[in-house]
Amino acid sequence: MDDQLRRAAEAARGFMPAAEGLALYEAAASLDVDGPLLEVGSYCGKSAVYLGAAAQQAGRVLFCVDHHRGSEENQPGWEHHDPEVVDPDLGVIDTLPYFRRTISDAGLEEIIVAVVGDSPTVASLWATPLAMVFIDGGHGAGPAHRDYEGWSPHVTPGGLLAIHDVFEDPADGGRPPYEIWFRALSDGCFREQSAVGSLRVLRRVA
Repeated sequence: MDDQLRRAAEAARGFMPAAEGLALYEAAASLDVDGPLLEVGSYCGKSAVYLGAAAQQAGRVLFCVDHHRGSEENQPGWEHHDPEVVDPDLGVIDTLPYFRRTISDAGLEEIIVAVVGDSPTVASLWATPLAMVFIDGGHGAGPAHRDYEGWSPHVTPGGLLAIHDVFEDPADGGRPPYEIWFRALSDGCFREQSAVGSLRVLRRVA
């Protein structure tokens, strides 16, 4: 990953440590199956730069699915929300302008396609096999499991499923990302390939 893209990723708003972002990039760059990449939950574009850098290197496209109204745990008044991404006229979160600026600053506008909408709705209409899916959307039980159910079937055999914020100790974070990681392994369709921090990368085997 070149220095310009790394700096763009590190400068973007978001909650992904650099070590996890680089691990995400390396996983995407290692793919040896055909197809585009897709992430669920883009926020302001930090993870999209890491994935987009790998997509650019391989001549792929990255689709970024997000309604850009913030996840249920990241809303005005909540502990971890960023007041600067709240639309002052509507009083609701709107991260799309920040996402677009991040992608522009990184020079990845020809590589990254923003899909602005509800993840389960988009997944229900999706038909293209995917080389990699990265799930980092809503961390509530309903949204996380719907993201897994909607997108994991689209990962092509040999492709990767990455899940962020997987904490095996409940004291470290919410359970739904851990639950879908455990579910992916239990379903028998994926085996774990790597783990860096809270990032888990699995490969589709069936």
